[in-house]
Amino acid sequence: MSSGKKTWSAAQLATAVLAVTAACGGGGEAADGRTKLRFSYWGSDARQKMTEEAIKKFEAKNPDIDVEGEFSDFASYYETLSTKVAASDAPDVITLEIRGLREYADRGTLADLTGKVQTADIDPKLLGTGAIDGKQYAVPTGANVFSVVLNPSLVEAAGQKAPDDTKWTWKDYVDLSSQITAKGGGTVYGTQLNWNPAFLQIFAAQRGEPFYEGNKIGVTPGTIVAWWQVMLDTIKAKGSPDAAKTAEVGATSVDQSLLATNTGASGMWWSNQLGAVTKASGKDMSLLRLPKEEGATTGGMFLQPAMFYTASSKSEHAAEAAKFVDFMINDAEVGGIILSDRGLPASSKVLAAVKDKLPPADQKTLEFVDSIKGELADPPAAPPKGASALEDILKRYTEEVIFGRMTPDVAAQKFLTEANAAIAG
Repeated sequence: MSSGKKTWSAAQLATAVLAVTAACGGGGEAADGRTKLRFSYWGSDARQKMTEEAIKKFEAKNPDIDVEGEFSDFASYYETLSTKVAASDAPDVITLEIRGLREYADRGTLADLTGKVQTADIDPKLLGTGAIDGKQYAVPTGANVFSVVLNPSLVEAAGQKAPDDTKWTWKDYVDLSSQITAKGGGTVYGTQLNWNPAFLQIFAAQRGEPFYEGNKIGVTPGTIVAWWQVMLDTIKAKGSPDAAKTAEVGATSVDQSLLATNTGASGMWWSNQLGAVTKASGKDMSLLRLPKEEGATTGGMFLQPAMFYTASSKSEHAAEAAKFVDFMINDAEVGGIILSDRGLPASSKVLAAVKDKLPPADQKTLEFVDSIKGELADPPAAPPKGASALEDILKRYTEEVIFGRMTPDVAAQKFLTEANAAIAG
């Protein structure tokens, strides 16, 4: 009696396996024999359009290679990436932030790109941020600084003057924000609060405290409490929206921020985001230094790699993956497409080639970074493993504080306990 099961020949089985592999996106070979690379990144719609254009340039110059962009918003990026890596389905080229670099390098996900990508035109200190234990696991796309973005027209409409950012304090920041809101007729706020860890890192540096001390958080509970107090003071003075609105806009992208929608006169963003804010708002914007603590001897700001390109250690096409990274870093035509969206180009040659072509917002970014370069701390080293969880942890406790569900003192202790546990492993 027949069992009803189909008997497969070796050839049929091989064909079926290849078909399934192709359908699942694995293997790395297109049906026509061309090499297929997968490239993961996050960002805005504008970034996706730029990146697709850059990919087309690469494919035109490398007709034997196809690049498939795997794009998502930032909120879901790392969760999706982690799932793919765990399933041994990592993209060939992976975009990472510095806070996730050590985590992925230590688990063996990333290839050593030493000698495989041209890096001679990148500042050694900036390049060093992508190295761990002497291996160049990541190449910085560009550099930026965490700064205050200001809409001068909304400041003037409120009868105020733009601050002298070489002198202003956190009290000045709260006062200016509240005065702008008061004159805004209920439709414009002075600022949008931000709980990016870079903000706390700068605030702590003004008090002489490092963000990391080995595999522990170096910021004291008192400094975290003082940092939250700036937010509480701003909300109380109505310089920013209330807690509910703050949480709501804080969950959106930069092109949906109060600044971008012309309902806020200022906010804290990375300098490479000036172009996106300017484009979305249709208004000229200015970049400013962050305010200082009274009596602080340093502004605490630092140069940071905007993001990194890395390659999967499991890629079946390591040479092609490195070639794509090299192209994205060193090709002047790509530089002319991406401009400062991923930070001012890390390659000095690319920056020189595109400098005169930069739109006004990017010119402002370049001028601002150049003007404060002498004040900036060196780019940070890759933080401890587990640091990629800190923004979510910090956001959660910040919301507990601004909603009044937890006192700053209690929240600071709980944050430190949870954050230290996350990076201890």
